[in-house]
Parts: sequence; structure tokens; C-alpha cells
Amino acid sequence: MANMTDYEEERASFTLEVPEVFNATRDVIDARAESDPDRNALLMVSPDGRRGDPYTFADMRDRSSRIANVLADLGVSKGDRVFVMLPRVIGWYDVVLGVVRLGAIPMPGTTQLTAKDIAYRIGRAEATVAVTDADGMAKVDAVRTECPSLVHTLVVGDEPVALTGDDAGGGGTGGGAWIDLEAARRAASSTAPMSQPTLSTDPLLIYFTSGTTGNPKMVLHTQASYGIGHQITARYWQDLRPGDVFWGVSDTGWAKAAWSKLFGQWALGATVMAWNAQGKPDFGQMLRMIVDHGVTVFCAPPTIYRNFVVQDLAGYDFSKLRHCLAAGEALNPETFESWKVATGTEIHDGYGQTETVNLLANYPCMSIKPGSLGKPTPGLDVAIVDADGNRLGPNSEGVIAVKVRPERPPWIFREYWRDEEATADAHLGDYYLTGDRAFVDEDGYFWFRSRDDDIIISSGYRIGPFEVESVIMEHPAVTETAVIGVPDEVRGEVVKAFIILGPGHEPSDELATEIQKLVQRQTAPYKYPRHIEFVAELPKTVSGKIRRIDLRNRPV
Repeated sequence: MANMTDYEEERASFTLEVPEVFNATRDVIDARAESDPDRNALLMVSPDGRRGDPYTFADMRDRSSRIANVLADLGVSKGDRVFVMLPRVIGWYDVVLGVVRLGAIPMPGTTQLTAKDIAYRIGRAEATVAVTDADGMAKVDAVRTECPSLVHTLVVGDEPVALTGDDAGGGGTGGGAWIDLEAARRAASSTAPMSQPTLSTDPLLIYFTSGTTGNPKMVLHTQASYGIGHQITARYWQDLRPGDVFWGVSDTGWAKAAWSKLFGQWALGATVMAWNAQGKPDFGQMLRMIVDHGVTVFCAPPTIYRNFVVQDLAGYDFSKLRHCLAAGEALNPETFESWKVATGTEIHDGYGQTETVNLLANYPCMSIKPGSLGKPTPGLDVAIVDADGNRLGPNSEGVIAVKVRPERPPWIFREYWRDEEATADAHLGDYYLTGDRAFVDEDGYFWFRSRDDDIIISSGYRIGPFEVESVIMEHPAVTETAVIGVPDEVRGEVVKAFIILGPGHEPSDELATEIQKLVQRQTAPYKYPRHIEFVAELPKTVSGKIRRIDLRNRPV
């Protein structure tokens, strides 16, 4: 595949080979290490943002092979599930790649998970191994007795981890024993272990959904769906080429990490940048890192860009930055224009899910409509369908769906593992349903409306929270908002907005009225929030999505 210059032509001629036998570590990392061993695969940036430690493809091959040997010696083999809860450190790459190398299945989780979250994930998947850092040890120990499948626990750290008593054991027999994985890695062989070959249809990894409306589901991806399929993401939307330095801002526990930090970028010869930052982001520091480390392609949630554009951007040299992307929430046109003026680069919005690769995007070869999700990626047939699974025409709102019959694209998740009912509920006729509502305009661009289960019906009108939230975000006092429907005796439901104010702004009836009038001016009058509650924070899932169900369950 070459980089796309003509969208329609590329869609018509798209091909991406899926071999019968494939392993995302051996056929991406090792292949690069063989052909170009000294090319940088990874740039690990220090917490202060100043130092960047490079790791070549040969380094990544050798480090992951050592981890695979450690795990193989513990009895880990093809198909075993390995829970991985680590921050953005080199150890996360070592472990995930080492597990994949064996044909075992990593289950990445964010470090924000609670002990209860960990117990649910290990128990649901019957994971036999848990890998975490010193901060995560206590969480795992707190629920160890609730996880009968758990046999081995390993701890990762840049410095030797102090283990005492039973923890000092290396036998890996459970019962409280912790193994210092870094010490074991240094002692292990860098020769890739012999293991049973993986097919392209074999499992690659499991991500848990964010659990917005219920318990998280296990999203099972194959070697093909993510290991090969994210080449679609990297080549078309991210527009990556050999020599690019790509920085995708993402927690290691989110599926966006697989979108931005693994396989797709390396298959195209790009260098991935990762930053081991903790706590709230320093936006000035992030801007300096883009410049200092020569980032050429940058991807972040719109929230990051909104915080960027209120900085003084005049002193930064963005001459190496050629391509920018956003995903995950609403990208308002004002932020788009401000960033373009300051950097000379447009923000290319895109869309996909934990269950998919990139589905919709604005591409460098076509005009951007700010606020739009763009058009379907080559290799996928994405449509808007109604409640009966019928394809809808322009300007008709429905559910974003991916055609999976008569032939399922290899780039879509295999199933919600061990949940046949949820898998069936996500499919209708020929389509996989994303659960997100949108419409297509006359030019084929998709426009997001809301989650299917977040629709507010007021006096017969259907109101998508997204549109209301986008307008509220235009008010200079607002930094974050979430909109839901609340019961109303007359209208059935009315709109309520929960709002977080920025520094220097205080809640008041006058400010609430001002925001209501703004929405009335910018949208249809029936959409304005009749109730406004100023809050200090919003309930969110571990992946950062707003839990509207918690807002709806609050006492009125």
C-alpha cells in the first residue's frame, strides 16, 4: 500500500494481504529488525519531557524475546491470558510484545483500575498471570484470594523492586509470591523462544470495554484484526511514512494504545514516541516536546488541543509537524481554526472503537469539513442504518454500522468473548452496530450525533447530547460538560447540563442563564438545558469516558 493521493481510487483498488500464519511480533518487529535493525522503533521520553531514550527494532526484538523466555519458563503458552497494568514505560512494551510472541493473550488495563476492577478482569478471563508495577502490587494482593485462576504475579520497575518474605520467591506458585521481572529479563536469553505458530485468525489481545452502561465486555481481537488491520489506521488516517516520529497521546490501558503505539506504525517504519507522564498534563511542556523531539505526526483528544490553543503558541517552531489528528470527542471548529493559524496544520478528525480499526476519517488527500468524522476508510463499508438494519440515504439520522456479511472484514473484532448475547445484540442483518448515531451529508461525510442510548426525547423531539455539549463548550467559562435527559411531567424529558467551570469563574444563576441563552441562540430552542448544575468533576470510566448512567442515577 502506498500513501493515499486519491480517495475514491484507493477505496476501489484496496488490498491488504492476510497470510494464514501471522504473529504481530515476529512478522512486524522481527521483520524490521532483520531488514533495518538500527532504525528507531520507540522513543521513550522522560517524565520531565527533556530526555528521549531511543530503542531500535533490534532492541525491541531482543527485549521482548527475553520476556517471552521468562514467561515460557513459568509455563505460559499459547492462549493463556495475561493481565497487564503498567504506565507508559518501556516495560509495558516488553511485556505486551513478549506475551504476543508466545501466542498468549495480553489484557492491558489502565493504572487507574481499582482492586475490584482487577478482580473482575482476571476472573472474567481466567487470567493466569498478572503483571504490574510497585504501585499496583497492593491492588493485586488485595484481591488475590478472589482470583483462583491467578498463578503468577510479576512486578516491573526501572530499579530493583524490594521483595520480602514470600514476595521474594521466584517460584511463581501464587500465594503471594512476586517475581521481579526486570531482574528476570536481564538474566534471560535474547533468542526468540520456540512456540506454536499463531494463525492470523488466532487471538492477539483482549481489551475490556469502558462499561458506560454496565459491566465491561471482553473485546477479542485476532492477529489479523489489530496486528495487520491497524496498517489501515496508520497509513490512511495517520498518513505515516518511514522516518516519521509519531506521538499518539494515550493511556496504555486504552485501545487507543494499540491504535497509536503498536504494530501499525512499526509496519510502516515510523518511530513511536511515548511519554511516561503522571498526573495532570502540563500543556506547555507537551508543546515543547513536540518541537524538541521532532514530532512529525501528532494525535490527541480534542481536549488537549483546546488547552493548547489558549497557550501562547507564537514562540514554538512547528516546522517539523506536518500532520495532526484528533478522536474520542467533539472537535469544535473554533479549536480547529486556532490550531491551523498557529501551526499551519489542520486537525484531521477520525472515528473508531475498541472493537475496530479506524472506520471514518478526514484524510490529507481530501478537503476537511471541521466537525465532521470524515469518510469511511478503504477496506471497510461503513453506513448509516435504521432500526431494521436498512441503509439510509443522506441527512437521515441512524446508527453507524459496518457491513460484516456476507464476508466479515478481518479488521473487525472477532466477538465479545464469552458473551454470545452481547455479540448477537451488536449485529443486525448484514451489519455490526457501533451504537453511535450519526448522519451522512450529500458529499459522503459522516456527522456524529450521540451514543444510541444517550438520545434525549423531549416533547417528541430527539436531542443528541453532543450538539448541546458542543455549544456549551463555546462559552469561555466552561472547561467540560456532560448533557443528559431528566424526567419531566410535561415533556417526558428535558435537557440537563452538568458543567465544570474554568479557573476564575464561579457558579451563579446569572452564568447559568447566560449559558442557556447561548444554546438557545446556537441551536433549536427546544434543545437548551432547562437545568444546569455546576460540578467539580464528572464521573468517568477508567478510559476517560463520561458515565452518563451515573449522572442519570443522581437524586433530582
